[in-house]
Amino acid sequence: MLKHVLGKVWNKGVNTYGGYKVRPFLYVLTSGFHNGQVHYAPRSFFGVEDFLDDDNSRPYTYQKEKKSKNPTKHVSFKQRTVAYMEPFTLDVFISKRFVSASLTHRVTSKQVAVAGTNSKDIKAVLRSRSDIPACLAVGRILSDRAREADVYTASYTPRDRDKFEGKIRAVVQSLIDNGIDVKIYLD
Repeated sequence: MLKHVLGKVWNKGVNTYGGYKVRPFLYVLTSGFHNGQVHYAPRSFFGVEDFLDDDNSRPYTYQKEKKSKNPTKHVSFKQRTVAYMEPFTLDVFISKRFVSASLTHRVTSKQVAVAGTNSKDIKAVLRSRSDIPACLAVGRILSDRAREADVYTASYTPRDRDKFEGKIRAVVQSLIDNGIDVKIYLD
C-alpha cells in the first residue's frame, strides 16, 4: 500500500547507522515472530498501528464497548427477573395543564391502557384538567381500560423528581380503589 504512494523513494529508504542497515521509519517492529521471522507492521497515516486479524489478511477495528462504572457489580436474581414477574408498570405524568397515566408492558414496551385529561371524552366532562378530581377520573378510567385488557396488577416507581403525594397519589389511589392492585416502590 505504501509502496505505491512512495514510489522510487521506497527503494532508497534503507539507511545505515553505525554499520547496521536500518529499515525506513515507516516500519515499526511489533512484539512477536511470524514463521520464525520478525514481523514488521506498517504504520497508518495518523501514526496508529493497523491491527490485523488472525491470518494477517485485512485490517480490523475494535468497537468500543460500554463499560460499567462498577465492573464488579453483581446483578441479583430479582433484578434479572422483575420484568417478567411484574410485567406491567404504571406511568403517571402531571403537568400544569393536564394529567395522563398509562400501563405499559415491560418486556414488549407496549402500552396496554392509556387515560388522560386531554382526550375528548374526558375533556368535556371535567371542569379543570389538572386538579384532584381530574386525577381521580383518570385513575377510574385507566382501571376500566386495564380490566378490559385483562391487567389486574401493576408496579409503580415514582420518577426521581416526583414525590408520592398529592395528584400522583390520587391517581394511584383511584386505581387501587377501582380494582387494580398497584405495588408501589418508594426509595
